[in-house]
Amino acid sequence: MHNKTILITGGAGFIGSHVVRLFVEKYPDYKIINLDALTYAGNLENLTDIEDAANYTFVKGDITDEGFINSLFDEYKFDSVIHLAAESHVDRSIKDPLAFVRTNVIGTMILLNAFKALWKDDFADKLFYHVSTDEVYGSLGETGLFEETTSYDPNSPYSASKASSDHFVRAYGETYGMPYVITNCSNNYGQNQFPEKLIPLFINNIINHKPLPVYGDGNYTRDWLYVVDHAIAIDLVFHEGKQGDTYNIGGFNEWKNIDLVKLLCQQMDVALGRDKDSSEELITYVKDRPGHDLRYAIDASKINKELGWKPSVTFEQGLKITIDWYLNNEDWLNSVTSGSYQTYYQKQYS
Repeated sequence: MHNKTILITGGAGFIGSHVVRLFVEKYPDYKIINLDALTYAGNLENLTDIEDAANYTFVKGDITDEGFINSLFDEYKFDSVIHLAAESHVDRSIKDPLAFVRTNVIGTMILLNAFKALWKDDFADKLFYHVSTDEVYGSLGETGLFEETTSYDPNSPYSASKASSDHFVRAYGETYGMPYVITNCSNNYGQNQFPEKLIPLFINNIINHKPLPVYGDGNYTRDWLYVVDHAIAIDLVFHEGKQGDTYNIGGFNEWKNIDLVKLLCQQMDVALGRDKDSSEELITYVKDRPGHDLRYAIDASKINKELGWKPSVTFEQGLKITIDWYLNNEDWLNSVTSGSYQTYYQKQYS
């Protein structure tokens, strides 16, 4: 008999796959159900090392399919949900805002309703864990940090959709007594990240001698969080966090985009045995995107003080680990950039 039956949504994605792996390996008495729609960024090859684990089950499905979600809850009687499934790319949200509303808002609502309908008023030992982003807070000036009490001020369709879902989770807690926690994280990086995001995109472009497109003047500032550290933080909040509370998870690690890109170029030149500064010659400044937030920076002191969490690596260390992983897994990189990874699902689960 498993101690917990946990639904992890988006578990074949970048962050989700690291969370699934951690929970499957660390908690053999938990039954972990990984639900993923396997859209472009979901990849079962991220989890080949644990796919045969006795406490792990993968289910292909869409969180916006209400009938399917309700039947899934009826079948497995989930006592906990860790909700990571989301559309998460700002540029895509500018082109297709409604897709972000459907997944990030409606999908979250469907999960909340299914959880509420299953347990009604008996929420003892239950938890709905919602994973969100620091982008809901908007943009900072040159000083200051996002705290858990910072007012929401989203500036893109993506961040607006995540802010809306955060509000609904809190509303269900207040209105129906549903036990929940929310975490808002900074930019993640690390192994298995789909190469639409800055770091894996630029690693791939440097490998292939392609331009490195930097928005505007490159002075946009972000806090960077190593994905393995994020998974560890999620584990801590899930087990030890205060219900009805919010925790900001950040890397204590601010970088201007242009400085990050130059560091990446330097490390890539070393890793590839290329001439010094050769990768920097690929940097190309491009037209800024609409509504581009100047600076994000998280104050992660709360999770540090209350739960003892802190990053395990510096950004320089984490970036080297990340670069080495991509260079040692070029087959994976070539597969996801070509789209052929979609055939893995057909082979394994058709």
